[in-house]
Amino acid sequence: MKIAVLTGAGVSAESGIKTFRDSDGLWEGHDVMEVASPEGFQRNPAAVLDFYNQRRRQLLTVQPNAAHIALAILEKDHEVTIITQNVDDLHERAGSTNVIHLHGELLKVRSTFDEDLVLDWKEDLNLGDFCEYNHQLRPHIVWFGEMVPMIEVAADIVEQADVIIIVGTSMQVYPAAGLVQYAKLDTQIYFVDPKPSISENRRITVVAENASTGVPKIVELLK
Repeated sequence: MKIAVLTGAGVSAESGIKTFRDSDGLWEGHDVMEVASPEGFQRNPAAVLDFYNQRRRQLLTVQPNAAHIALAILEKDHEVTIITQNVDDLHERAGSTNVIHLHGELLKVRSTFDEDLVLDWKEDLNLGDFCEYNHQLRPHIVWFGEMVPMIEVAADIVEQADVIIIVGTSMQVYPAAGLVQYAKLDTQIYFVDPKPSISENRRITVVAENASTGVPKIVELLK
């Protein structure tokens, strides 16, 4: 069975990673547009690099939780693709082997000269860290106003899925909301959210729980 899993910040929050944006539009006290846009990077590259250095350091101190681990176990019985809005590597660390990162990856950097030149990176990234073409490296993150390069691949995966699991992301927020529209009419959808924004129907099963308790229950169901 082909299973597509759409995950968002709510999955990583239980591992101790703060969600991308609080209700006041700030990201850990920063104006989002200052740290997550090409314009912000142009204005103050050192501040942007420092922001992601702090996120990267924090990521290396946390561990996958029960939701990440349950989704990895699901691969034993089914063809599973995880489509995540998260920039951490917790799905991979839990053992998932097929993960599409819509918004980039915190443990990678790329050249400002050639966006296809991507490097693994676990240290701090500083001004003066250059690619082989002598151009500054930047976080491998999709910022506001930039293309989401993996969105078409993700849409194809959703279109072929027999089952879709949505966890840690509301169905009101793009790109997840847009992706669901590609699902076949008979695809079964499981929605895990402690405060669900949608109601259950013949096609949608709602599990009103946190990711770490709700996801293992669905995985058990699908075994």
